[in-house]
Amino acid sequence: MTIVVVAEKPSVARDIARVLGARRKGEGFLEGNGYRVTWAIGHLIHFAEPDEYGDAQGVDWAGRWSADQLPMIPEVWKLKTAKQTAAQFKLVKALITAPDTERLVCATDAGREGEHIFRLIYQHARCKKPFDRLWISSLTDEAISEGFRALRPGQAYDHLADAARARAQADWLIGMNLTRAYTVHNRVLCTIGRVQTPTLAMIVARDQAIASFTKAFFYELVAHLTTADAAHFDARYIRDGETRIEKKEEAERLHRELSPHRTGRVAKVEKKIRTVRPPPLYDLTNLQRDANRRFGFTAAQVLEHAQALYETHKLISYPRTESRHISEDMLP
Repeated sequence: MTIVVVAEKPSVARDIARVLGARRKGEGFLEGNGYRVTWAIGHLIHFAEPDEYGDAQGVDWAGRWSADQLPMIPEVWKLKTAKQTAAQFKLVKALITAPDTERLVCATDAGREGEHIFRLIYQHARCKKPFDRLWISSLTDEAISEGFRALRPGQAYDHLADAARARAQADWLIGMNLTRAYTVHNRVLCTIGRVQTPTLAMIVARDQAIASFTKAFFYELVAHLTTADAAHFDARYIRDGETRIEKKEEAERLHRELSPHRTGRVAKVEKKIRTVRPPPLYDLTNLQRDANRRFGFTAAQVLEHAQALYETHKLISYPRTESRHISEDMLP
């Protein structure tokens, strides 16, 4: 009997296979030592487009778009195989449903999307085999070995799978329905997306703020000290801690009143010892921001480089995350 391990990418599958001792190459998989390790190449399965729902569900969403078709809410969600990855899905399906396959191991990325990728494959293949979950955040040999010693039943991650499916269905419902609604109303294609549209709204709002910005002059009083330091006049009568003076007449009046006073008295000195902790580790967003600011990299370039550092060189932990922590096995 064989255990089939389903990874998300070929490079991850090769790392897992090496640790498990599965070194013989097959078509779309590696096998050995009682295991067959295959991969999904990302999203093999996706929700079907509205045009692909036929009369079997009592709907007609194909052809010319109209408001009468809305809202489009599938009673049964139809799954579709991507054309460019159909061959790989056929291989994966054959492996996980083979008579000699005893059970499966879900080894997709440890996160919501990784869970969703495996569950769609499992559902579309009509597989009924029991499966365990490999949950690791780094691809060192030690992490993989420890992960397989600590496999958990797949059912322990059902709620994560539900959250992933809800997110995907929400994307479909918002994108498909609002795209058609706005397109029909405006008589021109208007693509709407759960993430795309609010992001574009933020960009437009920022652009409008920049375009409508008006210059405003302000004045400051600065005392240059013999210690080579500088002291800014603190206009506390305006706002606490504010050094800017909006009216030129007011700044000139203060300047005249203070100019005769060439010396001052130190009224108070405070000394404090502060402990400054190092900043947290990078998450993907902060890494993309700093790499863009320092080196001009796009977000896609940063993700590509980070993925290579994770998969190929084993130098960083799983990059597609908002976490700013690493697991104990990565600490050395």
